[in-house]
Amino acid sequence: MPEFLPEYMGYDRTIAVFSPDGRLFQVEYAKEAVKKGITAIGITFKDGVTLGSVKIANELQVPESLEKIFMIDDHLGAVSAGLIADARFLINFARLRAQSHKLTYDEEIDVWGIARVLGDRMQLSTLYGGLRPFGVSFLIAGVDKTGAHLIEADPSGSLFEWKATAIGRGSQMAMKILKQKWNENLTKEDAIKLAVEILSKVEKKGKIEIVAITKGEKFTRLSEDELSKYE
Repeated sequence: MPEFLPEYMGYDRTIAVFSPDGRLFQVEYAKEAVKKGITAIGITFKDGVTLGSVKIANELQVPESLEKIFMIDDHLGAVSAGLIADARFLINFARLRAQSHKLTYDEEIDVWGIARVLGDRMQLSTLYGGLRPFGVSFLIAGVDKTGAHLIEADPSGSLFEWKATAIGRGSQMAMKILKQKWNENLTKEDAIKLAVEILSKVEKKGKIEIVAITKGEKFTRLSEDELSKYE
């Protein structure tokens, strides 16, 4: 949690006021919410990208009601860390924009296009009093005519493209493993195996969820039987 001196506390009452050293405290608080979220991971491979996270359900809770990895279109998906309600709102917004683009231009929106849609909407909530930043980050993944892409969107609306990355509470440990084991020659099976390995180490309980998006194939969510081969 960021530490603030008393003279700075007046600057965290509204999103629309910078502190004297150029910080927006409400955005920093939103990033803290992301750090407390369940770990999410994205890994690119030769012809596509895989996303992974963990579902942690209470004893009487229906696991299927928890959604961590979202399908945006046949060639696009996203995984979130942070506030699930915020994630659901933004994903629904992105889905509408993706379908609107398809109807308007008779072609699928590209990965950077949908990333900018989410980033612009998130950034809008850092500009006006009476709003708060979205307490969620996304890893947006997909394959378009330019290849496979993995793009991070944080609560400020900033966008960063990665070859492999992680967000959430286990991200530091996950990134250490990714730096050691990721390479450009990973196959789909290699990427899934690596994602399962990392999530098993950083999240000690819960049900691992993995999706893969490959060139020429639709967004595919792996079944429990398929995942068992990689555990």
